[in-house]
This record gives sequence, structure tokens and C-alpha cells, in this order.
Amino acid sequence: MFSKILVANRGEIALRIIRACKELGVRTVAVYSQPDASSPHVHLADEAVCIGGAQAKQSYLNIPAIISAAEITDVDAIHPGYGFLSENAHFAEICESCQITFIGPPPPAIRSMGDKMAAREAARKAGVPIVPGTQEAIKDKDEALRVAKKIKYPVIIKAAAGGGGRGMRVCHNEVRLVSALMTAQREAEAAFGNGAVYIEKYIERPKHIEIQILADKHGHAVYLYERDCTIQRRHQKLVEEAPSPSVDWKLRKKMGEAAIKAAKAVNYVNAGTVEFLLDTDGKFYFIEMNTRVQVEHGITELITGIDIVKEQIRIAAGEKLGIRKQDKIPLRGHAIECRINAEDPANDFAPSPGRIDRYNLPGGPGVRVDSHAYAGYTVLPYYDSMIGKLMAYGRNRGEAISVMQRALEEFIVEPIKTTIPIHKEIMKNPVFRRGQMYTDFIPRVMGEWADKSDTENAKAS
Repeated sequence: MFSKILVANRGEIALRIIRACKELGVRTVAVYSQPDASSPHVHLADEAVCIGGAQAKQSYLNIPAIISAAEITDVDAIHPGYGFLSENAHFAEICESCQITFIGPPPPAIRSMGDKMAAREAARKAGVPIVPGTQEAIKDKDEALRVAKKIKYPVIIKAAAGGGGRGMRVCHNEVRLVSALMTAQREAEAAFGNGAVYIEKYIERPKHIEIQILADKHGHAVYLYERDCTIQRRHQKLVEEAPSPSVDWKLRKKMGEAAIKAAKAVNYVNAGTVEFLLDTDGKFYFIEMNTRVQVEHGITELITGIDIVKEQIRIAAGEKLGIRKQDKIPLRGHAIECRINAEDPANDFAPSPGRIDRYNLPGGPGVRVDSHAYAGYTVLPYYDSMIGKLMAYGRNRGEAISVMQRALEEFIVEPIKTTIPIHKEIMKNPVFRRGQMYTDFIPRVMGEWADKSDTENAKAS
């Protein structure tokens, strides 16, 4: 086991990693930007190093500063969390060259799954179903029109190097395709430094299902069942639950085994998540693999009892998986997560940074909150707007919903705006309660809560 780990992140995930390290008896080093000097992860770690200014490129994306902090504090390993450098193969390679273990998959696996077109090809070769579309970047509008005509409208343009909805456009006709192509390329270039885009058949009204996997260096690989991430806005997840109300044991096994195939196709090691679209006929299609711990990993921990972050650390240290046989992975009860963001859902989800004067966390049986905020904390405008993750656990889905409703009533964050009001509405919505959601749930069902971009896509389809 490592003696000291540097946590190359901030916020709730930095706290989550530090806590796991403490339980493993591993010392920790926090890095922080100048405005984050009073953040809880800085004080909870054994050591802390300031790595730069407020902008992420000056600090949390500043590879030389992070490596310098690691060398000065003499750490054995670096855990990147999620976001920032977590899926940066170059950063992982630099860690290796400096004799520092990167707690994540090998650089070639990150690179293979980081390029969405390469990932699709790897999945296809492994026998995993993929959405019909191009295998290479679209060169120009003429090629785009030919492809769209062949696979038939609607189609979706996606950034080859991206995620989170950036560089993504749904097109229902030729006019929309031509105008959206250049916009998507520019957006992808600005967001990822790579303007390459590809085209897929747009699966209408799908469910978004992801499979959590763990793989060690000794050839063992298991899946920790699925999470349903269907409820989204602007392709960003709002609510997640595990297991999915749309997946039975037969489909669960098929999707889990497909996820393992995709991971083994790129010699994957550590924690990762394989994402699928599930159509209305029960067919599933690979869309991408996230080569890091997911924001929503906590609900999988609640239903399996497996600490995913500890497993990440143990795997990176060369240990075998704690549970190596698939039929020994438990699945008990149901868990739901609501992302509490500093955003105003009644105002097109506009960011709402600022000081929190009143902060009351919910508690009681079945409630877990992963958060770095507190009364007096200032939500900074430079980073992701997530304040915390509220998780509810029950013996079944109905009980988990009831626990979540009660917890949302207790959760107070003032005076800034948050997503708590829309989560309350979702929990009591009859479509959600029946488990009949699709990715267009927010614009189609939630009416006034829909943001403009989602509403346009819903109307177009």
C-alpha cells in the first residue's frame, strides 16, 4: 500500500478521496488554488500545497505545478478524482515518468477510450453493439449529408474528443445538419482543442444506462451493476439511481458482460464506467467509456457495499479485487442521487455563485451527503457549480424515493439558488415514480423547468 497520496482535485471528490485514504492508513496531500485556501479538503489533508491562481488552467489543470507539489511532498501516487486531469493520458504518462503511480487506468486505455471514434471501433471489434454512424471524423458538409442520408434522420453530431454535451447537436433535416456541423466543430475546438466530430443515428427517447466496472492487474474484472442516468438537462445528469427500474436481471447480465468486453478490449485496469443507450425495444448500444471514478459512484456503493475509491487505490497498489467472482457481487435495495448545483432551474439553470449564509444538511436513516460546502462557504464562479450530492437508500425504489423526498425538505442552502426545487418536483412526478423516464424527461414532462436548448430539441423530435 502507498504511504502518501496527492489528491489532484478539489471540492467533494477531494474530500471523498482523503477520507478513503485515512481509512486505509495512507497520508494525503491536498493541492489548492488561491481562492480555495479555506476549502475543507485543504484542512482535512495531512499536507497542502497552493498550486496557482483561480482559473483552472493556472491550478488544477497546471501539470507542472501539480507534479512539483508531488515531488516536494514525496508522494507515491496521485489520485485525479473526476474532471480536470482525470482522463488526461499525457498527465498519466508524466506521472509514470516521474515514478509516481497514477491512480487510474493505463495511459493507452485512457487514450483509446478518450477518442470517442476509437472507442466505438474498439467496442465494435469486441462484439459490443454500437449505434450506426461514422468510424472516422467528418471531413465536410457533403460527407455529412451523405452519411445522414444513409443512416436516416434524425442524426446526432458528436465531438470526437469530448463529452458533457459540448460539440453535440441533434439534426432532423439537411438544413439543420449543415448549420449545426460548423457550430459543433467550433464548440468542440474551443472546449477540447480538437474540432473533430462524427455522426451517429440519433436514438429517439432512449434511456441512459451506465455499467460500473472494476478491473485489477491480475486479470480479474467484475461489473457492479448499472446506474440509470436518464434524467438530464443539456446532456448533464441531474438524477441518478441504481439499479435501473428499466433493467431486469437478464438484460443486466447482457449489459454487464458487454461492458467487461469493452474494457478488456483496451486492457483496462482500475475503475471505469461503460455508458449505453437503451432504446424502446430493449436494445442497448455502446456510446462511450469514462476512464475515471464517476460523480455518481456513491449510489453503487450503497447497493453493493463496495467502496469504489478504496478499490481504486488498492488496484493501483497492485492488489487483487476484494471480490473477484461476479456472482459474489451483492445487490441490495435501491439508491437515488440528486445533484445539488448552485444553479437556478427557474431561470434556464443559470449559475448562482455566491456566499452560503444558511446551510442545513439532511440526515437520518438512508441518507448520505457528499459535500464540501458549509455555512459561510462561497461557491466560486471558476469551477463546476455542484455543491454536493444527496443520496437516499431504501429497501426498494418506492422507499428510496420517500427517503429522498424527506431529505430534500431538510436540505437548506440560502440565499443562493440551487437545483433543490426541481428535484422536489421530479420526486413527486408520476412519470418518474412509474420509472418511465427518457432522456427528454425534463423538456417533455417538467414544462417550466426545461431550459431552452432542451426544449428546442424536444420540439424538433
